[in-house]
Amino acid sequence: MKLSVVITTKNEEANIANATNAFGNWKNEIETIVVDNCSSDATKSIALDCGAKVFDKGPERSAQRNFGVSEASSPWVLVLDADMILPPETIEEILAFVSAPGDVAACWIPEVRTGEGFRVKARNFERSFYDGTCIDALRLFSKKIFESVGGYDENLIAGPEDWELDIRILATGAKCKVLSNHLLHNEKRLTYRKMLEKKAYYTKSFAAYKAKWPNHPAVKKQFSFWYRFFGVFLEKGKWRKILAHPILFAGVMFERVSVGFVYFVNKGKR
Repeated sequence: MKLSVVITTKNEEANIANATNAFGNWKNEIETIVVDNCSSDATKSIALDCGAKVFDKGPERSAQRNFGVSEASSPWVLVLDADMILPPETIEEILAFVSAPGDVAACWIPEVRTGEGFRVKARNFERSFYDGTCIDALRLFSKKIFESVGGYDENLIAGPEDWELDIRILATGAKCKVLSNHLLHNEKRLTYRKMLEKKAYYTKSFAAYKAKWPNHPAVKKQFSFWYRFFGVFLEKGKWRKILAHPILFAGVMFERVSVGFVYFVNKGKR
């Protein structure tokens, strides 16, 4: 096997078939590992029918991911959520990369959210500014680098475990890159209200994450008003994209303000 794909699930019967079937034409090169967390729906049976190896592990996503990587039989591991789908061209790029990675130890993969309408366009426009920054998260790893840094921190239960792993991998001096092709993030059912609820849930581990890395430059940026509202959109000449799409950027700012409000409200509750 050239690649092991680890997908974490909990009650994902609506998504898991699409996520796993994306790799169906590469069964001789890719193994799919689904790590469930006590689903009460048909997630596990669907995954088995799609040819995935299926396990049960909890209590949260970090533990599921670490377990999945421990079961991987290939030297390269791709970590996905159940609502993510890889287009064929991205799979081909990944397989070509892992066949001759050179000195690169891990990769970021650009994300494109599925769906229609202005809000989806604005969210995709926002996401395009994050590729390879401290707001992004590595998804393709050499198993060697992943295990050498200890995998995901299982004390960080939601959200910042991605950022925290990036910090430790980059601290080793490992070379990382952004892939050319993208993955699809299926958020068709993610309403504005659900998006804010999801962001509120992610704040649960922020205090522990910041306490672990109190003075790290990346963490300061991630929680910096200036960087999150301005810096990440202006650096490295990216401001030119704003001039080309000012209305989309206005939509981005509206959502940024909403998310920032949720963060400060939940910060006050802790």
